[in-house]
Amino acid sequence: MSEPATNKSHTSSKSVVLDAIRAAGTISRVGLIKATGFTAPTISTLVRKLINEGLVVETGHAKSTGGKRRVLLQLDHTSRYAVGVHLDHGVITYALTNLGGTVVARISRPGAGADEPATVVARIATAIAALIDGVGVERARVLGVGLVFPGPVGPARGIGGPPDAGLAPVMRQWTGFPLGAALERVTALPVVLDNDSTAAALGEHWTGGFGAATSAAALYMGTGIGAGLVIGGVTYRGPSGNVGELGHVCVSADGPRCWCGARGCVEALAGPAAVVAAARSDPAAARAVGLTASAGRPSVIADFAAISRAARRGEPHALVLLERSARQVGVAARTLANLMDLEVLVLTGPSLAAAGSVYLPIVRHELRASFSRGTHTVDVRLSRSAATASAVGAAALVLESELVPLSHGPRPLEQVADERARLTESAS
Repeated sequence: MSEPATNKSHTSSKSVVLDAIRAAGTISRVGLIKATGFTAPTISTLVRKLINEGLVVETGHAKSTGGKRRVLLQLDHTSRYAVGVHLDHGVITYALTNLGGTVVARISRPGAGADEPATVVARIATAIAALIDGVGVERARVLGVGLVFPGPVGPARGIGGPPDAGLAPVMRQWTGFPLGAALERVTALPVVLDNDSTAAALGEHWTGGFGAATSAAALYMGTGIGAGLVIGGVTYRGPSGNVGELGHVCVSADGPRCWCGARGCVEALAGPAAVVAAARSDPAAARAVGLTASAGRPSVIADFAAISRAARRGEPHALVLLERSARQVGVAARTLANLMDLEVLVLTGPSLAAAGSVYLPIVRHELRASFSRGTHTVDVRLSRSAATASAVGAAALVLESELVPLSHGPRPLEQVADERARLTESAS
């Protein structure tokens, strides 16, 4: 690896060192030389900067190998925090993580529903304040908020979507709403936006869910279906943030029309909404799985969870519905594995947190037929934090963008405080 030649590349090198320390847990300067390929003087300079910025601390010594014992380095996990918010129709999930990405607090609140975006943003701000204050973290140490949602980020820092279809019907009132700016005004915190499936993949990467895989994906299932990709340790988004729309892979050319405008999408045939609709269309199945008539708009997440509970009890109607869905999802996942030469596929999201025990063996079976099977298998796993992966990934977005951006270095707490003050003044 070449030595840093410019200020930008120097900052990028610092981010490489910081991430190497994060990934290792504890590591010596000699270990960093081996991990990064940088020379000893470069590592010495970069580590000194990270220590001065309060991001890294020296913590004891390695075992002696005959010479001078090496000093070990690790992140100061309590030096910075980030808030992650997963905005969805059915539920809004919040996570507060420390610098290492460890969750120190999490809460769930009612979803966006049919409320106006401004009303929901006010609710989110209240919940964020309660999350931070509940664990006694200093506001100056909170770098910002990562907010993720179904769909790509639009041009106005809000939720975007295809111009002829918009968003999934349950979130269409958000089209064009300046979500990022609105949340910054009411929280006085910087806000980073992204897609929830991409965030779930980043969350798995940060928490070790992908292991050492160089080509990995998170198959996310909440209200809809999506996927996030991490290639060579980097989250891949594509030019418009539309990478990983697994729910719109065609599994039946003559299938039903999807809300996106195409036919035969796996989400239209096998997504949680399709499973719930199939259960409700059969009175016997609806009674058997415990679905009752709803006075208002039924919650897909809640109804799908009820079907999943019934399946875990062995209820035949529920098992038939979920197994049929899992086979079609598995076919779409095999397409993704073939396209990206996946080594690891993690099943995640609130719907798979509820139904993962049914989906996991069926998706594994489908991926045994992946094109790469002669060289390597695809390791299909169920996430350890399926219900909160997107919120954790949203917080990791902040840690990445605020601490190790390629255009500028990690910011001192004084600079964070100054920016916070400017945001507070603009909010008042």
